Amino acid sequence: MTEPLFNNRLELTELNEAVSQIKAEVGKVIIGQEQNLDFLLICLLCHGHALLEGVPGVAKTLTAKLLSKTVNGSFKRLQFTPDLMPSDILGTSVFNPKTLEFEYKAGPVFCNLILIDEINRSPAKTQAALFELMEERQVTIDGHTYFMPDPFVVIATQNPVEQEGTYRLPEAQLDRFLMKIQVGYPGREEELDLLRRFNTHLQTDLSATVNPVISTQRLVELRNLVHRVLLEDHLLKFIADLIHATRNHKMIELGASPRASLALMHAAKAMAAISGRDFVLPEDIKAVAMPVLSHRIVLTPEAEMEGITEEEVLNSLLSGIEIPR
Repeated sequence: MTEPLFNNRLELTELNEAVSQIKAEVGKVIIGQEQNLDFLLICLLCHGHALLEGVPGVAKTLTAKLLSKTVNGSFKRLQFTPDLMPSDILGTSVFNPKTLEFEYKAGPVFCNLILIDEINRSPAKTQAALFELMEERQVTIDGHTYFMPDPFVVIATQNPVEQEGTYRLPEAQLDRFLMKIQVGYPGREEELDLLRRFNTHLQTDLSATVNPVISTQRLVELRNLVHRVLLEDHLLKFIADLIHATRNHKMIELGASPRASLALMHAAKAMAAISGRDFVLPEDIKAVAMPVLSHRIVLTPEAEMEGITEEEVLNSLLSGIEIPR
């Protein structure tokens, strides 16, 4: 990363070094996907959840697992299936015959980073178990509240192509994801590099070389540092104008929520920080607008029938709003 041509109010050297080291560790196995990795790092720095969407075989799960290895915290993986129950995730109260009392047995969600693979494979009652967990980072069982460790981040994956045996995520749950990250196919040269790398190395061997870079305590400190990145009032107005435009567009049936405004603000600050700046530029907001907003709007049936996508509508909104300078 090149040295910035300005003096920062905040000391971002350690943050930028941590970001570079994490990318280097993940890059031991993953080729390409630099932008998606930036988005995942933004989610970590904003204490936000990420939804990775892509066809099978594009390393969604592997990327999440490798990223978790770079953070020296607890990690769990859950494979969502149609028969998965809420108690399989959150835990349940079990009767202890010795004490003649019920004792809470915590579920696998009590960790710093949890990977939920194929989140749309489980029905609504299981998905609903994540609502309180993702928003308030706590679990309420039998009138008692149990808090998640800090940090607590959910990374979920889903396949957008296969619909049989899946359950569409409700808007209330989609809104709890800071970003929806589209994972596409690699380019030809990246695919060739992939073949060459794994022609001589086993994936398991390379994955074993990925080392922790940052502690959970330091991650929390860097998260607080990102919160102090400067975002001037005229850029706050730009965010407000963009969010309100989604609520008054003829092709959008359901616009972005106030949670989306806050998500866009925090993500723009994190984008500026990993770019080596302690202040936000309009380009930072535009860079994160798509993954932050695309899953938070619902198009009208007429727009869907015409084959119009959320990305096309958001691009038209971004081009129609004057960029503040």
